[in-house]
Amino acid sequence: MKTMEEYLDSLRKLKLEVYLLGKKVTDIWDHPFIRPSTMAVAKTYELAHESKYKNLMVSKSHITGKEINRFTHIHQCVGDLILKSKMNRLLGRETGCCFQRCVGFDALNAISIVTYNIDNKYRTNYYERFLKYLAYVQELDLVCDGAMTDPKGDRSLPPHRQADPDLYLHVVKVREDGIVVRGAKLHQTGAVNSHEIIVMPTMNMREEDKDYAICFALPSDTKGIIYIVGRQASDTRRMEEGLMDRGNIHYSGIECLVIFDDVFVPWERVFMFREYDFAFQLVEKFSAYHRQSYACKVGVGDVLIGATALAAEYNGVAGASHIKEKLVEMNHLNETLYCGAISCAALGFKEPSGTFMVDTLLANVHKHNITRFPYEIARLAQDVAGGLLVTMPSEMDLRSKETGPLVEKYLKAKADVPTEHRLRILRLIENLTLGSAAVGYLAESMHGAGSPQAQRIMIQRTVDMEEKKVAAKKLCGIM
Repeated sequence: MKTMEEYLDSLRKLKLEVYLLGKKVTDIWDHPFIRPSTMAVAKTYELAHESKYKNLMVSKSHITGKEINRFTHIHQCVGDLILKSKMNRLLGRETGCCFQRCVGFDALNAISIVTYNIDNKYRTNYYERFLKYLAYVQELDLVCDGAMTDPKGDRSLPPHRQADPDLYLHVVKVREDGIVVRGAKLHQTGAVNSHEIIVMPTMNMREEDKDYAICFALPSDTKGIIYIVGRQASDTRRMEEGLMDRGNIHYSGIECLVIFDDVFVPWERVFMFREYDFAFQLVEKFSAYHRQSYACKVGVGDVLIGATALAAEYNGVAGASHIKEKLVEMNHLNETLYCGAISCAALGFKEPSGTFMVDTLLANVHKHNITRFPYEIARLAQDVAGGLLVTMPSEMDLRSKETGPLVEKYLKAKADVPTEHRLRILRLIENLTLGSAAVGYLAESMHGAGSPQAQRIMIQRTVDMEEKKVAAKKLCGIM
């Protein structure tokens, strides 16, 4: 397994084409805008080498029997699924942001199921290809970016009827040695910090859309792949002098628009090619896994609740009954979210490939709660923190010879708490509920792994309504 330092060194060997704020970036992983997100991924390597976290962060490969980072593991039992949720909560708490490695982890597991199923129907050899690829990922302990979401263009039209065919990633040429693809993937969490890009179809496909029903993996610096880094609230604070105004002074998430400009994919890296009837199955399996992954928001919630409790202490109101009640409510909502992550894992089951799959219904219920509860937790945090959360002066004012003493004097609360400590904890709450970390905690809670309606559709499809009707009929004598 890679160490944190080895991971950081491995990134420097990549030759990515990255654009940020309209300019091409050369010092990618040292750039102050990107560096905090890279360090969040690095935490997944650091903790894997700490003995107290080994049970969560390390597993054994079912291919080689070697110890591997859990983020490259294929779930072999219900226990693996539960440990995944525990690991994600831990990392959410340790980083206070998106640590960017879940999407590739979930993609590997979903592909392990679907390639096996395609082979059974069509006598293809995708599963064998996948296992060779998986062994490579495990051996080198690689970060994989899972790329599912296409731009989609006019949502009322299927891929093949779009005015611009490139609004869904598709095959533009078939060669003897592979395929050439064109298109883009949106919302790519941690793509610039990844070694590999794993592309999947974004929706159910019909025969007319077969050129869009493709799944493959490529090195992230493959020629023709272009990365455009997305904006986040307060993101340029990372490039200012000082750290305090960032809130989270160590870590952040990052998202990209990833362009595939006539990119060549060799056949050995292709895991689905025009098997359109399996596109939805891959989407469904991946989505369920990834909705379980939102146990990470419970970990970030832990940080926000802790920060809120400290803000109350620093303001001198921790003993007030209404403050205590709000903290209880925040914890109740956060632990309810954790119940969902654990329950969908506990009811997991074995697929024909041998991979263990989460309970689809409960995974969708869990993610649907994620679209709601973090917003209420954030509202309560802002309530307890007070108005200074959004009106306090900057760190530059605190450090200024002219204004610093004034800020120190008039923003003091409890006599035994340094003013700077009070401001730091308020900046962290701001970061988590309004700033760049709010992308990972709130907006990502809403739209990551599918919008709320996507979960409602899956709940409708998965719930056995006839079973419920029969139960009601039996009890009232209809049958």
